[in-house]
Amino acid sequence: MGTLDYETGEVLCEHAEHYTAVEFWDLLKTVVARYAGEKIVMVLDHAAIHHAKLIQPFLEAHRNHLTLMLFPPYSPQLNLIEGVSAWMKRSVRYNVFFRSVKAIMAAVTAFIERINKNPMETVNRFCVCL
Repeated sequence: MGTLDYETGEVLCEHAEHYTAVEFWDLLKTVVARYAGEKIVMVLDHAAIHHAKLIQPFLEAHRNHLTLMLFPPYSPQLNLIEGVSAWMKRSVRYNVFFRSVKAIMAAVTAFIERINKNPMETVNRFCVCL
């Protein structure tokens, strides 16, 4: 689960065995802390975890600076993080056998660290300048 900062190209990634509303809530807390005092708009798909009852009190408490915008169903092509995910899969997972989940997580972490060293590459790859 991750976020792409459309302005800076920074990618934030959270690893988990399973992604539930609890993990999404943790990601929201990380994002709010990372961008404290700034207006945040998160663009998301319609996964149930993105509008779960569990996160509603958090969203209400942060409504002045955190907005969730949901894409229409079945439109992953509109979500920029999907492009980052595809890039990661091509760069990390294609034609590679990993002996453990831990090894996969390490490879993903290394990829995120690498692209965050040159975030303008990510901006140029995925973000449309108007």
